[in-house]
Amino acid sequence: MCSLTRGVSFTSSDRYGRSDWSAARNARHFGASTAGHSHDYACDGTVSGPLDEVTGMVVDLGALDRILDREVRSRFHGKDITTQVPQFADGKLIPTGENIARFIFDRVSTGLQEPAAVTSVIVREAETISSEYTGPS
Repeated sequence: MCSLTRGVSFTSSDRYGRSDWSAARNARHFGASTAGHSHDYACDGTVSGPLDEVTGMVVDLGALDRILDREVRSRFHGKDITTQVPQFADGKLIPTGENIARFIFDRVSTGLQEPAAVTSVIVREAETISSEYTGPS
């Protein structure tokens, strides 16, 4: 079994909050993140599988790059996640690093061909905070 990690970056804005909560309750749970803010995200996706004897690769790197461009960069870059990414619209997923990592894991997984599989997605919002999703337990 081998693994390959590929990085992609994107800049997006977001805000945390639940419309069914009061402003005070949102502020208690989400603090300053209830105000619109942006991040220069860095995302690392790790794909694992057997090493192909012919190509010497775990996954076709060109195919992985196309999946990452479609499912990550094109979906998030330059957008307000809270209003422009339907899965994170009001009442749906809150755009936490944890939810973004899980969402990317699921989306990239659907685009890969077996036997390669996503084994980890790390989303870094800043130098001091990152979230990792490794799949359902």
